[in-house]
Parts: sequence; structure tokens; C-alpha cells
Amino acid sequence: MRRGLGWRVSAAFAVAIIALLACAAPAFAHEARDVGAYHFLVGWGNEPAYSGQQNSVQLVLTYLKTGKPVVNLGNTLKVTVVFGSQSMVLGLEPTFDPDTGLGTPGDYRAWLFPTAPGDYTFHFSGTIGSQAINQTFTSSPTTFNPVQDPTAVEFPVQTPTMTELAQRVSVSLPRLASSSQASRAQLFGIIGMVVGALGLVVACVALLGRKSLAAHQPQASSERVEV
Repeated sequence: MRRGLGWRVSAAFAVAIIALLACAAPAFAHEARDVGAYHFLVGWGNEPAYSGQQNSVQLVLTYLKTGKPVVNLGNTLKVTVVFGSQSMVLGLEPTFDPDTGLGTPGDYRAWLFPTAPGDYTFHFSGTIGSQAINQTFTSSPTTFNPVQDPTAVEFPVQTPTMTELAQRVSVSLPRLASSSQASRAQLFGIIGMVVGALGLVVACVALLGRKSLAAHQPQASSERVEV
């Protein structure tokens, strides 16, 4: 009995540990950082993040001392999303309604469509209350996930990404332009041949008409009439 009871306790403990790790898994894809009087939890709003799909920069903002959510951020804090040499400044919007209590207090989002797979950087700048903010978060194995190519999980048909479509269009346009120019040149050549043939027909008809007219005209007499 004791052996069976001990086995059950061990199994229950293992299940509890697994459940705890499963609940904590989403936090592994965010970076936590203490910033002055505040605690930042930063990452993608939807994870895993795929290129070509709507997503958001997520900032869960709480007071460091109390752990309570910051619900009165306003528009004093901005986030600059950086990919390679390109950047875009976005405002942060609360996902909660303080009047009705709906949503998650302290959860702020900046919405965007990441269009290329790879690592992204989120740079927060501005103020929270009287505290100046200048913090940078970059995707990595120890922070939050990079944007992934969706074709790896597409089923049953893989569709090209927006980047791939843009590349295909940029490659196809010069070919279409050159093909169109060749077609126009070919068309002008055919028109020239037709016009030339018509001119030749008109010239032949005119020549035949002259010969026919000359054949039917009376010939002048070469004899002289004496008086």
C-alpha cells in the first residue's frame, strides 16, 4: 500500500511540475526587465510570430514594488520597430477598458504586419509618469522569438509569402516590358510589310491601267496630205 501510495504521489508531483512548466512556457518567449520603478515584459503579442500575419509588440507594464498593472500610460511612450536598416515608430494602445474592466490591465500593444522573417528589435522611448524611458529589446534565443517563415507550417498547400510575391513581380515586370516591346516591334514590322505590299499592288494596277489605255488609243497617221 505504501509503495502504491508513494508512486501515486510521485506521479502527481510530476504532473504538477509539467503543468507548471506548460503554464510558464509563454513567458519564455518574452523578455522581463526592471526599468526604474517599473517592470517590463516584452515580446510578440501572438507567438509564434509568422511573416505576413498581423501581430503586435506586447508590453505588459507593472509597478516594480507592488506588482500592480500600470493603467494610465497615455500616449507618452512610443516603440520603434527595427528590422535591418528599416524602422517604424508606433504608438502603444491598451488592450483593456478601465471603465468596464474588460481586457488585461497593464497590457499594451503596437499593431503591425511583420512582412519578413528574421530578428526584430523593439526600442521603447518617451516617459512613464516622470521617468524617462530608453530601452531596447531584440529577439534572440534568450529573449523573444524571431519572426518565422509560415511555409514551414502551412498545410495542405504552401502559399508564397508577401516578400516572395514582391520578388516574383520585380523579376517578371522587366520580362513583360521587354516582351511587350518586342511584340510592338513585331507588330510595326507586320504593318510595314502590309503597307509595302499594298503600295506594290497599287503600283502594279496603275501600270496595267496605263498599258491598257495606251493600247486602245488611235495611232496618229504619218502620211502628209498634199493640197
